Amino acid sequence: MDMTLLAQTVSLALPAAWLTLGVRDNILHPTVNETYTAQVFTMERMAADYPEEYARVSHRSIKHRAPQRAAFYLVVFAELVTTITLWIGVGLLAAALFDLVALDMAHPVAMLGALMFTTIWAMFTVVGNHFSYWFCHEGAQNTHFQLTLWGMANLIFLSL
Repeated sequence: MDMTLLAQTVSLALPAAWLTLGVRDNILHPTVNETYTAQVFTMERMAADYPEEYARVSHRSIKHRAPQRAAFYLVVFAELVTTITLWIGVGLLAAALFDLVALDMAHPVAMLGALMFTTIWAMFTVVGNHFSYWFCHEGAQNTHFQLTLWGMANLIFLSL
């Protein structure tokens, strides 16, 4: 058994499992995360805690609920597609462990899943930066950054 391939399979299964739980919660309990997504868009915490800085960038805020909800559900859809791609990649890597599929078929799918995972969290940091979420959502920013790094680590590991 190729230990590198086994480690790559497990390494990809972990973010797949993590994102599966996140998608589950976003589908079953959307208000938990959607509320905070809306707060980032409205920049309400920044307005309350840093009114002078907010005054400079308040033109960026999105106060209407329709685009806020649309953005949230777009993210949930992207997470769902990413989760499916990750699990297919994990399955193909596992099958390659037993010579059931060619490794050159499994690796591109696994890397695509890792790239999609990385892209979701990198985009959260980019879009969040537009809304200055680092002022009052530092925990979210740090989480998104760490998840971006996790995805990048998987991309690097899968490229070996």
